[in-house]
Amino acid sequence: MDKSTRYKIFNDPIHGFITVPKGPILRLIDHPYVQRLRRIRQLGLGYLVFPAAEHSRFSHALGALELGQRVLNNLREKDTTISQPEYEGTLMAILLHDVGHGPLSHTLEHTLIKDFNHEMMSLSIMKELNKEFHGALDTAIDIFTNQHKKKFLHQLISSQLDLDRLDYLRRDSFFTGVSEGTVGINRILKTMRVFKGNIVIEKKGIYAVENYIIARRLMYMQVYQHKTVLSADFLLRSIFKRVHHLIADGKELDFASPALQYFLTEQPSAKKTITKQMIDRYAEMDDHDVYLSIKIWKKCGDKILSNLCHRFLNRDLFRTTFLDKKPTKAQLNEITQKTQKALKRLRLPTDETAVEHYLGFENSYSEAYKYKNESIWILEDEKAIEFSKAAETKNIIALTEPVVKHYCVHLKDISI
Repeated sequence: MDKSTRYKIFNDPIHGFITVPKGPILRLIDHPYVQRLRRIRQLGLGYLVFPAAEHSRFSHALGALELGQRVLNNLREKDTTISQPEYEGTLMAILLHDVGHGPLSHTLEHTLIKDFNHEMMSLSIMKELNKEFHGALDTAIDIFTNQHKKKFLHQLISSQLDLDRLDYLRRDSFFTGVSEGTVGINRILKTMRVFKGNIVIEKKGIYAVENYIIARRLMYMQVYQHKTVLSADFLLRSIFKRVHHLIADGKELDFASPALQYFLTEQPSAKKTITKQMIDRYAEMDDHDVYLSIKIWKKCGDKILSNLCHRFLNRDLFRTTFLDKKPTKAQLNEITQKTQKALKRLRLPTDETAVEHYLGFENSYSEAYKYKNESIWILEDEKAIEFSKAAETKNIIALTEPVVKHYCVHLKDISI
């Protein structure tokens, strides 16, 4: 039998050739739930700043799967017992870890469904797939939810040094052209071991881990929380805020997508459960639903919604100004008045509700390494030492401090 018929090869610019054996994992990759990820950008609106950042959640899922195969094979070579069901279950969980992402990834995560995060939808979709695959995802779900007895398998999926982060840092660095995000993935994977039931890094991998933490901080500063990305995110959320406002006022709007219309008009909540209807509707959506609807709303009769959509489609974004501290009430009033005058010049409404769509005060939060709750452990002389104590450089301690930046998103012709 020709060996090429036993597996499928994907050519990936980050990890090279990714080989996937034919079987349940490949059938999952071919499933519509996973294929939908091809139509969802990994970096949301990041492409408005970094023109080549058009890569998808699908390529990221495949990349994480490849890293999963590498590390599991490596752990087996180091005499870690991993059964075939555990091996396949871990790979399934890695492949599906982001299957619950909605249009434009994180940008609209809390806009379409109340009391929700994408991990909840990932789990719900995995349970639906498990029914379809006649229980083949039982182990994957146990590992994903950290119910499996071998906790190190869950740590590969969700931890301070998981395969999700290792892939997206390297991938996002490549497609944005931000070289500071480059991570020595292979050394980290090769130095991973299981010690007393947990993932640890051998001492010879300590510098690769240090580089990983620094790269994570730099990617947050230069990419994920870039001031123009923050501005674009605010604009898109303002569009959806306006749509919610118009629907609440009983105004009729045209929609390009019945699925998107369902979430905006019904405003479902995931507080009690995620229903089958929510899953089905959610799985119908991708980035195109949002873009097509915005094209339609651009021509609607509401001046504010039309203006916001025009701005978004033509990249006429707001400006983001970082602030030294949270603004005072007097500063808020001053900036609000300036915004009202600017809106008047644009012949747009100037009431309080209108201003909220063009002016926002928010803060960004990043934490490169959470050593207090989820530590990275270095194996030294058969003892596991928390990374910040094992590292020889003091800058790691500085990177454990969270960075909070206050900022204002405003019209460009307003000075802050």
